[in-house]
Amino acid sequence: MSTQLDGIRDLAERFDVFILDQFGVLHDGTAPYPGAVEALVWLKQAGKRTLLLSNSGKRSAPNEARLAKLGFVSGSWDHFLSSGEVAWQSLRKQLSNEAGLRCLLIARDGDRSAVEGLPLTLVDTGEEADIVLLSASEGDRYDLDHYRRLLQPAAARGIRCLCTNPDKIMLTSVGPRFGAGRIAELYAELGGEVAWIGKPFPEIYAAVLDLLGRPEPSRVVCVGDSIEHDIAGGQGAGLRTALVMTGVLETSSQAERDRLFAEHRATPDFLVRTFAW
Repeated sequence: MSTQLDGIRDLAERFDVFILDQFGVLHDGTAPYPGAVEALVWLKQAGKRTLLLSNSGKRSAPNEARLAKLGFVSGSWDHFLSSGEVAWQSLRKQLSNEAGLRCLLIARDGDRSAVEGLPLTLVDTGEEADIVLLSASEGDRYDLDHYRRLLQPAAARGIRCLCTNPDKIMLTSVGPRFGAGRIAELYAELGGEVAWIGKPFPEIYAAVLDLLGRPEPSRVVCVGDSIEHDIAGGQGAGLRTALVMTGVLETSSQAERDRLFAEHRATPDFLVRTFAW
């Protein structure tokens, strides 16, 4: 049974280290949630350590720049780690002896930050690719059949696919749409092999805890809006979890949330209506 709390202040009385999701907790992709900017600042002033952990296929620096543009106070968090950053660092090591691989990059708005500085040659079709990198979805512009046609040739040839944004639902200006994680599922359905980097998978939590200096797990709480990613991932890493009722769950019923708790075998320790003090 989850404990209902009034706000982030109640969590601050219980924990010293906060691992916070970005989309759906701090902002909706276009603007901060009411009170979120101030809550981050107050956590900092209360002496709490905060790490923002995002299933963004972009590297950490572009994500932090976007937060500043949205009105968040630079320096009000201690660390930012994205799945795209973890993937980029891993690929840099893996590709040191594989320069020139042809990469089909699935991203948004022509963004190339996921591969900048890597020895990859970008191509436009699955027929040409030696590797597929799924960093984002344009599910608000294309349907799944678009991605099926694009990816089928690569999957049929056994080309490896790396998904650096496991979110299956994303928030857009026109409402929730399928995310890069759903495209990765499609790739697997087409017979391709997918490697996942991000929440809820262990690799990214190992990187987080290393970055934080291996704090006492009982003093750490993961705050998120996704049961599948934030709650299951945090619990899998042996950490306490808090679920906010914004983001992907904003219009969900209690019955729907209970179904997701059962499906992912993950019930949050705490429930908070929104990320506000």
